Amino acid sequence: MAKKVAVIGGGSSGLTAIKCCLDEGLQPVCFEKGTDIGGLWNFKEEALPGFASVYRSTVINTSKEMMCFSDFPIPKEYPNYMPHSYIIKYFRMYADKFDLLKRIRFRHRVDSVKPREDFAETGQWNITYTDEEKNESTTEVYDAVMVCTGHHVYPHYPRDSFPGIDDFQGKTIHSHDYKDFRGYEDKRIVTIGIGNSGGDVAVELSRHTKQLFLSTRRGSWVGNRVSSRGLPIDIWATRRWADALPLWYKERFARQVLNQRFDHSVYGLKPKHDVFAQHVMVNDDLPNRLITGSIIVKPNIKRFTKTGVVFEDDTVEDDIDAVVFCTGYRFDFPFVDDSVIKVENNEVSLYKYAFPPKLDPPTLCIVGLTQPLGAIMPISEITCRWATRVFKGTTKLPPQDVMLEDIKKKKMAMSKQFVKSPRHTVEVDYITQMDEVAEQIGVKPDWKSLFFSDPRLALECYFGPCTPYQYRLVGPGAWKGAKEAIQTQMYRVKYPTKTRATPDDGSAGITGILKVLVVLVVILALIWNLL
Repeated sequence: MAKKVAVIGGGSSGLTAIKCCLDEGLQPVCFEKGTDIGGLWNFKEEALPGFASVYRSTVINTSKEMMCFSDFPIPKEYPNYMPHSYIIKYFRMYADKFDLLKRIRFRHRVDSVKPREDFAETGQWNITYTDEEKNESTTEVYDAVMVCTGHHVYPHYPRDSFPGIDDFQGKTIHSHDYKDFRGYEDKRIVTIGIGNSGGDVAVELSRHTKQLFLSTRRGSWVGNRVSSRGLPIDIWATRRWADALPLWYKERFARQVLNQRFDHSVYGLKPKHDVFAQHVMVNDDLPNRLITGSIIVKPNIKRFTKTGVVFEDDTVEDDIDAVVFCTGYRFDFPFVDDSVIKVENNEVSLYKYAFPPKLDPPTLCIVGLTQPLGAIMPISEITCRWATRVFKGTTKLPPQDVMLEDIKKKKMAMSKQFVKSPRHTVEVDYITQMDEVAEQIGVKPDWKSLFFSDPRLALECYFGPCTPYQYRLVGPGAWKGAKEAIQTQMYRVKYPTKTRATPDDGSAGITGILKVLVVLVVILALIWNLL
């Protein structure tokens, strides 16, 4: 009899978890407390407690070829950077293609996940849930659990860090509750925080407010969605040869590129830390709003007054109508028994950010608990491919001491590279994380073998964008369409913007000098990777 797997959450991670269970012959049951799929990306007019939330104008920061599921390319006509409405369309197509909806119980809230008394022998769990339509609570037994609730549910709202805030007569909200600019027209607004949400909210509001002040403790490096030759930035940046370069070189190159667009010092944004010591903000419009004075960058707030704020440089802005806290999120799994997972200071010990290392047998997995320098959907998918094989017994986890040592090394490396922040406890590099999990299940391409068997494909994979299709070329779950998807990916990238016939421009090709430089960089990368 097929093992029964509880999938908690019907967002992007939950959908691919269901599919991966079916691929491995398991029996998934998905519990979704909402009324629809999509999780974070399912826009709602009102932000609801306990649900992830996006604003009306949200556009994803990773391009479609880098974020798609590895055996289901996003349609060529879809924009490279998709608004939430397109992302939901894609999820519906995915769910329909693989017949996933019938596996989901909507309006079913999981209340507790506890190991059974005979867990050491069976690995089974008691799942208690509430059917919110019937208001009935039920407990069922499952052989494995996949927690797919994400990390954008519980707002980090540090009101207590700001003296005087309770006396402030203006409005204060968290960006979780922000939907659009309506109600903020012709107001004087302060936004706190300079992550991606902070940048998006500040830019949007600044088009309608009397004045927008962006308050930041540390500043931030700011990147563009649109990069060289108009291609998405992650199409250029997420390449294996570039990933193999030393960090000091990537740091120097990144600073030059980012400051070439605009000098971060002149714009009051330059932080003390390195580019790769913090999650870079992606925002195409922020410099334009700064240069027009629509946004004014300010330091952290020292205290609130009844009608305004005092910043740490002792400058004062009065007649402030509202303050929007764009201060991120904390993650938690309140329904999972503390004996299994315990979150402290936004940290949790998981092998490859997925498996509790001391859980034996390993029949529970956390999916999507990463903040990648790249797309999260493929990381969730490959984690699900790994987890379902572990549940099935076809893939084994290493010994506990090996897993604990891996967790320790990752935490040490993270503390050395990143600024200490609750946000950076689950930071990962896209290629590194994908490769490490791929090795666990035997789906990472063997580059030497591929170079000899199909050199053109090998070159495309190594020097082109590291798209998710690469992890469907070999091993369990290999997809016959992976090679074609790789060889046609740039066609899909260019298709949605080529909506008008234009004359060929010979000068648009790579010049001879640039070709030589590219070859030299490639050679250096290969040498470095082989050392």
